[in-house]
Order: sequence, then C-alpha cells, then structure tokens
Amino acid sequence: MTNRKSRIVPNEMGEGAPQILGTVAKHPHLLEPMLKFSAALASGVLTRRASEILALRAAWNCQSAFEWGHHTRYGLAAGLSQSEIDWLAGRDPDAGWSKQEAALVRAADELHDDQNVSDSTWAQLSEDWNEAQLIEIPFIVGQYTMLSMVAKATEVPIDPSLPRFPAAPASS
Repeated sequence: MTNRKSRIVPNEMGEGAPQILGTVAKHPHLLEPMLKFSAALASGVLTRRASEILALRAAWNCQSAFEWGHHTRYGLAAGLSQSEIDWLAGRDPDAGWSKQEAALVRAADELHDDQNVSDSTWAQLSEDWNEAQLIEIPFIVGQYTMLSMVAKATEVPIDPSLPRFPAAPASS
C-alpha cells in the first residue's frame, strides 16, 4: 500500500473493528454475507493455528500489509510464535515446520500460484486432515487472498498499532 489516503473513506465501525469492514460497509449488500462467511470460517473445522498459518501465508503471497498485520496478532493468539510467523515471510515451506504444517504452507503457495493443490501436497494433507478440513483449506486461502485484494485495491488504512509487514524475507 502506498502512503496515500484510502481510495474509499471507510465508514466508522466502532472501536477495534478492522478498517476493511468500514470499507465493505460502503457496499451494504456485501457486508452482511461477507461477515457471515468470515464467521463460518473463523469457527470452521481446522484448528485456529492451522487457519492462521494459511491466512498469514496468503497475506505474504499477496504482499498484503493489512492482512499481515491483523493475522500476525491473531496468529500469536492462536499459539504461533513470532519465529514461526517470521518463517511464513518467504522461507522454504518445509523449514522449521512439522510435516503437517509444511503441507499447509505448500498448499497456500500452490493455491496462490496455480489456484490448485498438487497431488503430492494433497496426499500429504490427506494423511492429517479429514475431508471437511481439506475443503476448508482452499476456502481460507481464498478468503484472505480476496481480502488482500480488496484492502490493497481500495487502500484500506492500516492500524498503526498492528505489526508491520516484513521488509524482506526473514532469515534463519
């Protein structure tokens, strides 16, 4: 995001509400369904930790400072360490992760690159996740890819209290 003002001035949504909600509120027909879908994913069948790995990797792949800041905070609350969050910023998907979590990172990368998951990554995911969880994986990556696009295209303001987007890939 540039240092310019938002392309769309967000509606006031109340203390603590992400600025993107104020932007989407400019299109009231989309706001309620988006909130319901977001709530469904937030209470989905994947663990919060797995969901945040996927959300953060999607934010990294989309280079979305807005989503990165929010999901760094959520990831820490879900049990990710700061080092693990740093690993999601450009590192080899297998570095530092369990086999199960490395497959999640690869899935997020493949979905970003090809809008698909390779047979080998799917086979690895299938060892640890049930069918409902497997279905949820591309939904989460897709949700945060979409929100990254909306935030970047409309230049949603980034709360200055949120963690900053990494300037370069994290080192070991």
